[in-house]
This record gives sequence, structure tokens and C-alpha cells, in this order.
Amino acid sequence: MITARYLKELREKAGMSQTELASLANISQAHIAKIETGKVDPRLSTVNAILSVLQKQKPSITCGDIMSKKVISIKPGETVKKAISVMRNLDISQMPVVSGGIIVGSVSEASIVRNMGKNPSYIKVKEIMDAPFPMVSADDSINILPELLNLRHAVIVTKSGKPKGIITKFNLLGIDGIKSRRIS
Repeated sequence: MITARYLKELREKAGMSQTELASLANISQAHIAKIETGKVDPRLSTVNAILSVLQKQKPSITCGDIMSKKVISIKPGETVKKAISVMRNLDISQMPVVSGGIIVGSVSEASIVRNMGKNPSYIKVKEIMDAPFPMVSADDSINILPELLNLRHAVIVTKSGKPKGIITKFNLLGIDGIKSRRIS
């Protein structure tokens, strides 16, 4: 889990002052100090900006390199039965819930199992969905992924603010032999 202590340790390990980190991450030094002391809970975008600065020295492998380009999704008004069918047929264990091109939630084996007492033929995905998966830039280093994937089932990869791919723990396996598949 990404904690205030963890972020402070990374900053100190990188040999950076709070002021330097703040400048590079486009955040105030006071905000960095509040995050490191646990006085505020930063937004995911703030954590991503901090991690990008601390872990990225022009990464050799980016999130865009390892993502699955085909993002399989479901609409919130579809039935849970349909979600189960899609997941079984495509051998996936989670997917984003999308409404009007915007990711509004996520559904996974875990969210379905939690609702096993309900009839999947009548229950809508929106009634059991979880929060949307975290989002990262296609240009972000894969170094930010392990912590995010310990918290959530998947990470959505964006380019210019639009979803371009998805990363699960499976995508992190066998990275040593990866060939560059950068997105355009």
C-alpha cells in the first residue's frame, strides 16, 4: 500500500528535498509536507505525479508498452448475468463499467461473488459495481504498477486523457522478454 511513510522513504532514497520534489511534481512544498506527515490524503493523480518524479528516470518500459490494447467493458444497465457471460467467454476476471465513453465503475469476480445471493438475471451491473480502476498515463513507468495492482484488480492506461488500454497483474508477468509495443 502506498503510505505517507513510503512516499517519504522514496523521496529520501532519491536524495531529493521536499522543495525539489514539489517543483518537479508541480505540487506545493507545503502539500508534500502534509502528505508525508499524513495530515492529508492525496488524490491518486497527486500520488501518480509524485511517483513519476521519484521512480522515473526515462523508463525503459512504460505502461503503454505492456498494456492490453483491447479494453473489454460493460454498460451499467446490463445484467450481472451478461457480465458473467462476457467474463467467462473471454476468460477475464474484471472489466471497467463504461457509460457514454466514460469509465464509471468496475466489475470483477470479487464484486460478483459478494452478491451471489442475488439473481444475476435481474440485478444490474450498476447495483454491484465497484469504484473505477485507477488510471495512469501510457508514458508512466511500470514502476508505479505494483502498488496500484496490490490495491485494485486492474489499471486503466490513458493517452491524452482517453482510455487506451488496461493492465492487470498478468501483464506484469514475463516483462524481461517484452518487445516494445508503444502506442501512437
